[in-house]
Amino acid sequence: MNPIKKFIEYQIFHRINNFFYPEYYRQKYDYLLPHVLFFTYLIPQKILRINGKVPWPVHFTSEIRGYQNIKKGILCDPGDNPNIYIQANNGIIIGSNVGFGAGSSLISANHNHNDHSIHDECGPIVIGNNVFVGTNSVILPGVQIGDNVVIGAGSIVAKNIPSNSIAVGNPCKVIKQKEPYIEDFTKTVFNRKLPEGFNLKF
Repeated sequence: MNPIKKFIEYQIFHRINNFFYPEYYRQKYDYLLPHVLFFTYLIPQKILRINGKVPWPVHFTSEIRGYQNIKKGILCDPGDNPNIYIQANNGIIIGSNVGFGAGSSLISANHNHNDHSIHDECGPIVIGNNVFVGTNSVILPGVQIGDNVVIGAGSIVAKNIPSNSIAVGNPCKVIKQKEPYIEDFTKTVFNRKLPEGFNLKF
């Protein structure tokens, strides 16, 4: 990358992105180029106000409801792929290094069967660290997914999934144990300073 382009990327676009996305924590150099993030995500989100209040990047075809009820770690931007639907009425807690494939849904609250104008209360959806949820999967209210889990594409997750698992299907079931996650983030250069005391060995 030539010096002028590098200056534009990391002194202009990078700073703008960090200002508008206070909960965006990603690799500074090995993820999206800052100008791509700016034009693909920031303009639709912060200028056109599509999911405008969400403090991390969300694709303009995705929808986040109740973003203020979502707690998440780093390397995780729920809704950043196309056509994701997230409803967080009852809360969603997501760890670090968690990805959601295109078309996936997280539904934290069902409509009451006897009064569709209200939602039933239950515990939050909880997802651990180093998890990937495959394309077109659905995670239903109150589900807990452990660390180091892969949910196969098209799965309907209605019950808890333990750590170190690969699970697929409708209903989603564990089909095999998963080997330990090996990616090392301890030497990664991030786009901003991580939260105080944050441990990268998750």
